[in-house]
Amino acid sequence: MTNNRMNPKVDEFLSKAKKWQEEYSVLRNIVCDCELTEDFKWMHPCYTLENKNIVLIHGFKEYCALLFHKGALLKDTHGILIQQTENVQAARQIRFTNVQEIVAMETIIKDYINEAIEVEKAGLEVPMKEHKEYIIPEELQNTFNEIPALKTAFEALTPGRQRAYILYFSQPKQSKTRVSRIEKYTQQILDGKGLND
Repeated sequence: MTNNRMNPKVDEFLSKAKKWQEEYSVLRNIVCDCELTEDFKWMHPCYTLENKNIVLIHGFKEYCALLFHKGALLKDTHGILIQQTENVQAARQIRFTNVQEIVAMETIIKDYINEAIEVEKAGLEVPMKEHKEYIIPEELQNTFNEIPALKTAFEALTPGRQRAYILYFSQPKQSKTRVSRIEKYTQQILDGKGLND
């Protein structure tokens, strides 16, 4: 099943996926049925409506998931949306561990995607809580100055991932502990990964 909305970068992503390859393909076909544009962002298949992110396919060790960018606004009639961590404000996931689950839920998944499209068309926004603790710690700022590529990579992360890092890096009272945390995660940020990926 190919249509003009399929993105070659996603073909490549699928061909290289070591885990969840079959699940990703099934999810992709379901999402592509929903009139969205297939894009590739944050190193994952991402589906957009007029350049607005609607849903993203991603995988972790224990599960793969559909991430709804404004999932907090969905009614979630089936009670299946999961908030990844308490810091995530807008996005919600539907998680899967095998192809059978995805196939069994196809109709529900499409309902949720269509609802997410309606939310976007209506221009609804998730009210974001402003957090004072999102001030970038001085040690991280210094590292950004030393490694400009790190700043670029950090800014390319989803806001939730940025916040998780900032909270984690800001926690220690001692500067040297903050520095060592930043050093430990520098490569992970450069790889486009979040704290818990």
